[in-house]
Amino acid sequence: MTDALFQAFLAQHDDGAWHRAADRLRLAMHPVDRAATRIWLHFFPLRLQRALDTSPDAASLAHHLRLAGRWRLADQRDTSHWFLYGHRYWPAVRDLVRQFAARPVAPGSLDLGAQIQEMARAAASRLAVDASWLVGITVVAVRTLQQAGLPESDIAAPAGGTGPLIGVPGDNPDRLAARREANDSQGMFGFLRGGRRQWTVTFDERPPRRGFRLIETQHLTTAAALDRRHYRGADQRCTEGPIPTQCRACSCGACWVGILAGAAKLSPVDGRERRALAAFGYSDTREPHPDIRLACMAETRGAVTIVIPPWNGQVGERLEAARRRG
Repeated sequence: MTDALFQAFLAQHDDGAWHRAADRLRLAMHPVDRAATRIWLHFFPLRLQRALDTSPDAASLAHHLRLAGRWRLADQRDTSHWFLYGHRYWPAVRDLVRQFAARPVAPGSLDLGAQIQEMARAAASRLAVDASWLVGITVVAVRTLQQAGLPESDIAAPAGGTGPLIGVPGDNPDRLAARREANDSQGMFGFLRGGRRQWTVTFDERPPRRGFRLIETQHLTTAAALDRRHYRGADQRCTEGPIPTQCRACSCGACWVGILAGAAKLSPVDGRERRALAAFGYSDTREPHPDIRLACMAETRGAVTIVIPPWNGQVGERLEAARRRG
């Protein structure tokens, strides 16, 4: 199967097919990257990319969708997945996926999940690591190939390699996963605090690890706004703290975040947030504790680890309306 034929095969898979494939691969992935892989798929939806690529006026469409930040995967092929443990193996996995796609013979299966597992096992053998560590990053590599390409000029690792890695030096995925699930100690008499207990919300696990403190039952955006460090220089969307927000009332969608760990510690999604997530095009699920949340609606009763998307917009109902007009 040539690269062109492999791309034709991938073109048959839309966002829904990719999410279903990731769900089927869940048990083959190490727990450290299960949520992260699903979150990455939400962060870079195919339908948004395809709409912009086929629009006669992409700039006007982007304005209509109120896009802000960095939404093009092609501009961040080597860095978009920094929050996956498997990111540290990206150069080797990326190159193997390109080689696999260019093989002159058809793959043993036309099942997307089976092909991803085959690639992950081959990369694991080459790197002498457990294949479960690589399934998530292999999903990302194959989707990146479909959505943005992995051109010849992109083979060399970017300056600095893969950049700072999540966790601490020498971390294995078991230790990282356990650290994510751990709650802050409240001290010997922490039980006396009751509803005033404080938890850490970690939003960047790369050294130096960054997070903010939150009083139990506070919304994530409320606590994040008290973080006075300067974030706007790195991300113009940030006006108060590290989480972009405009309204804090479930109507702008700017504060969507991925929940890497601790989803069950957050308040369940209510009907209003669920409708908003679907309207903005970020997520459409009936799960009470999904991987994607609006930070202005989520309260926590324990330490959580989140990842902040590089962009925000309204790509649900607005994109559908533009499609109907167009």
